[in-house]
Amino acid sequence: MTTQEKTPQETHAVELESEFEHEPVPQSRRKSLLTVSAVWFGFPMILTNAVPGGLVVALLGFWRGLAAIVVANLVMFVYVSLLSYRAGRTGESFALQATKTFGTIGYTLASGFLATIVVGWFAFNTGATGATANQAFGWNEQLVVVLAGIAFIAVTYLGIRALSWLGAVAAPLFIIAAITAVVIASQTHSLGAIASYAGVGGGALTFGAAVSLIMATFADSGTMTADFTRWSKNGREAVLATATAFPVASLIAQLTGGVIVAAGAIAGAEKVGGNFLPLLTDGQGVLLSALAAVFVFVNLGSVCTHCLYNGALGWSHLTRSKMRIMTLILGVLGVVAALAGVWNHFLDWLIVLSIFVPPLGGVLIADQIVLWRRSAERAVTKARPTAFIAWAVGAAAGGAVHWLAPEFSDAVSGLVVAIIAYVVAETVTARTPVKV
Repeated sequence: MTTQEKTPQETHAVELESEFEHEPVPQSRRKSLLTVSAVWFGFPMILTNAVPGGLVVALLGFWRGLAAIVVANLVMFVYVSLLSYRAGRTGESFALQATKTFGTIGYTLASGFLATIVVGWFAFNTGATGATANQAFGWNEQLVVVLAGIAFIAVTYLGIRALSWLGAVAAPLFIIAAITAVVIASQTHSLGAIASYAGVGGGALTFGAAVSLIMATFADSGTMTADFTRWSKNGREAVLATATAFPVASLIAQLTGGVIVAAGAIAGAEKVGGNFLPLLTDGQGVLLSALAAVFVFVNLGSVCTHCLYNGALGWSHLTRSKMRIMTLILGVLGVVAALAGVWNHFLDWLIVLSIFVPPLGGVLIADQIVLWRRSAERAVTKARPTAFIAWAVGAAAGGAVHWLAPEFSDAVSGLVVAIIAYVVAETVTARTPVKV
């Protein structure tokens, strides 16, 4: 049967299978603002995003912690929105964006780096699902990791539409769980004391480091935002979809953790952050325990599926394969990593992300937003040295700030320096790039 002879139902089924791994999403296949927003809105509103929010408040105090959270989210909004705007206009994925900036061969380093990093996040949150279920309900941790991993892989396999459905469920569920946790906390702790909470950090965390910590939680998928917002009808709708995540959804999650910590409802918050799940499970009865169980799987499943989608899409382009094939391969590898305990290295992971990821995004912004005319006119090359130089300079600046000037944000510093370095490098080089 030819394409012309297929029934409308068969044609629609074929259309739903394509994730456009190797080409821009055509205008006819773009999705509504509500659908794309559901994908992004349900992503950062998660329990593991409440953890750093609570940690920052615990170490800085309520008002300084709140300021760091707000600043980080505003920076993320500008950062991710610029990349999203470009994606909404072109329909290009992150891998296609990176190809234009880093070269047809050079992009493999940038895209491969981030596509691997996000699979690490999939492994981390899948492992966290098992650990959380074990701590809260006494369930077998390894068995939960395996079963949850299979479920997360299955949802990712269905593609972008399944992510929007999951996000539409995960976000309201988080709000219900968060409100419930605050109400429970208010029964034994004074919410009026929140504003006067001074923290217990004793100078262990600087304001700049707190900003970087918050940014690092979504620096990787934020940089790969094009994988989601390429489905938007235009650049404006891509930015609006981004705004639902940063600052709205991210801010809600982090402030929830911060408020509960400031109320004094979480013991050892300087170590465990804003993990409010025990409030829903410790002696609260069967109904709340059931809500908590569903919350853990749906909420952490949201971030797991999104990260695996980023990784599978990136590696499918690198290997000239299909997104769904890479979902299965990378999903299995991620579950194995989760079983090995990769989730125990959370803070080390965030340090790596805050230093190396924002400068990469800065190079993309400088090339495709700041110098977009030059980008549009130049010839295609295999590798672009100026892009790699700027990335390296930005990462070096971020590393120097992290170790030598921790009062400042290494993530913001690396981002800004990379943008400046790229513009300078392009300005002093010939307009016609040398083919490599």
